[in-house]
Amino acid sequence: MSLVVAIGPSSFAEEDDTPRRMLNAAGIAVKENPFGRRLTQAEIIEHLRGVDGLIAGLEPLNRAVIASATPRLKAIARVGIGVANVDFDAAAEYGVKVSSTPEGPIDAVAEMTIAALLAIGRRIIPANAALHAGAWKKEIGFGLRGTKVLVIGYGRIGRRVGALLRAFGAALIVHDPFIEAASLRDGERMVGLHEGLAEAEVITLHAAGENCILGSAEFARIRPGAVLLNSARGGLVDESALVAALESGTVAGIWFDAFWEEPYAGPLTRFPQALLTPHIATYTRQCRREMECAAVRNLLRDLGIAT
Repeated sequence: MSLVVAIGPSSFAEEDDTPRRMLNAAGIAVKENPFGRRLTQAEIIEHLRGVDGLIAGLEPLNRAVIASATPRLKAIARVGIGVANVDFDAAAEYGVKVSSTPEGPIDAVAEMTIAALLAIGRRIIPANAALHAGAWKKEIGFGLRGTKVLVIGYGRIGRRVGALLRAFGAALIVHDPFIEAASLRDGERMVGLHEGLAEAEVITLHAAGENCILGSAEFARIRPGAVLLNSARGGLVDESALVAALESGTVAGIWFDAFWEEPYAGPLTRFPQALLTPHIATYTRQCRREMECAAVRNLLRDLGIAT
């Protein structure tokens, strides 16, 4: 009997069919995502019936889901870094191996973070909209040289963002309670969260986990007129507190690529100073191919298939 692998991400192998060909070459039968979107809990339970492995996106993989798919399900291979949607205790209890692809998204997410910051700082989007509307409207923005940027979370992506910011001449301060100050480069400085918020002209979030980092107390300490960037998770920020900060002008502009609920149609859509993208920071051809191929290799390994 052929092994069967279910596909979670709706965009899997759309741009490059190499990962699909890897599954075919291994003799794997593929069960496609039938909806072309993120699956709900009921849908992923049905999708996992009779499968040996899952190429996973962000669908809920909690205890109920994992229990429903065992004993046949043996491996979950996440396309991406975050695995907060996976119940690791349940996976261990039921003997399901879990993997992710932490290296693949680094460049794509870092590049898009810088692109969003440049778009906000140089007023690119409103200038384009005005010109399309027939208005020749010039606005003064800000550049990156000398701009003080607080990077919250200095892991793989945070460090890559830091390297790009240094190339532009930005002044870098870092908050990450899980690293040593000695690991920073020359010119970078470790700060406490509240100290960093009071200093920074730009704040960019690259922290792991799901705990809220920026709530009402933190927004009260933010330097007025700051810009906030979030390519990590919506839950790192209290949405109501952010809305209040935008309304008061405490936060002058934001870019969010990750939200509390997706697809997102919440209150941030009311603010013209909010640049919002539909969770596409990893959506480059190079990144998707690298992550998807890595996920397939991880899955085949965990299913005991030599590659």
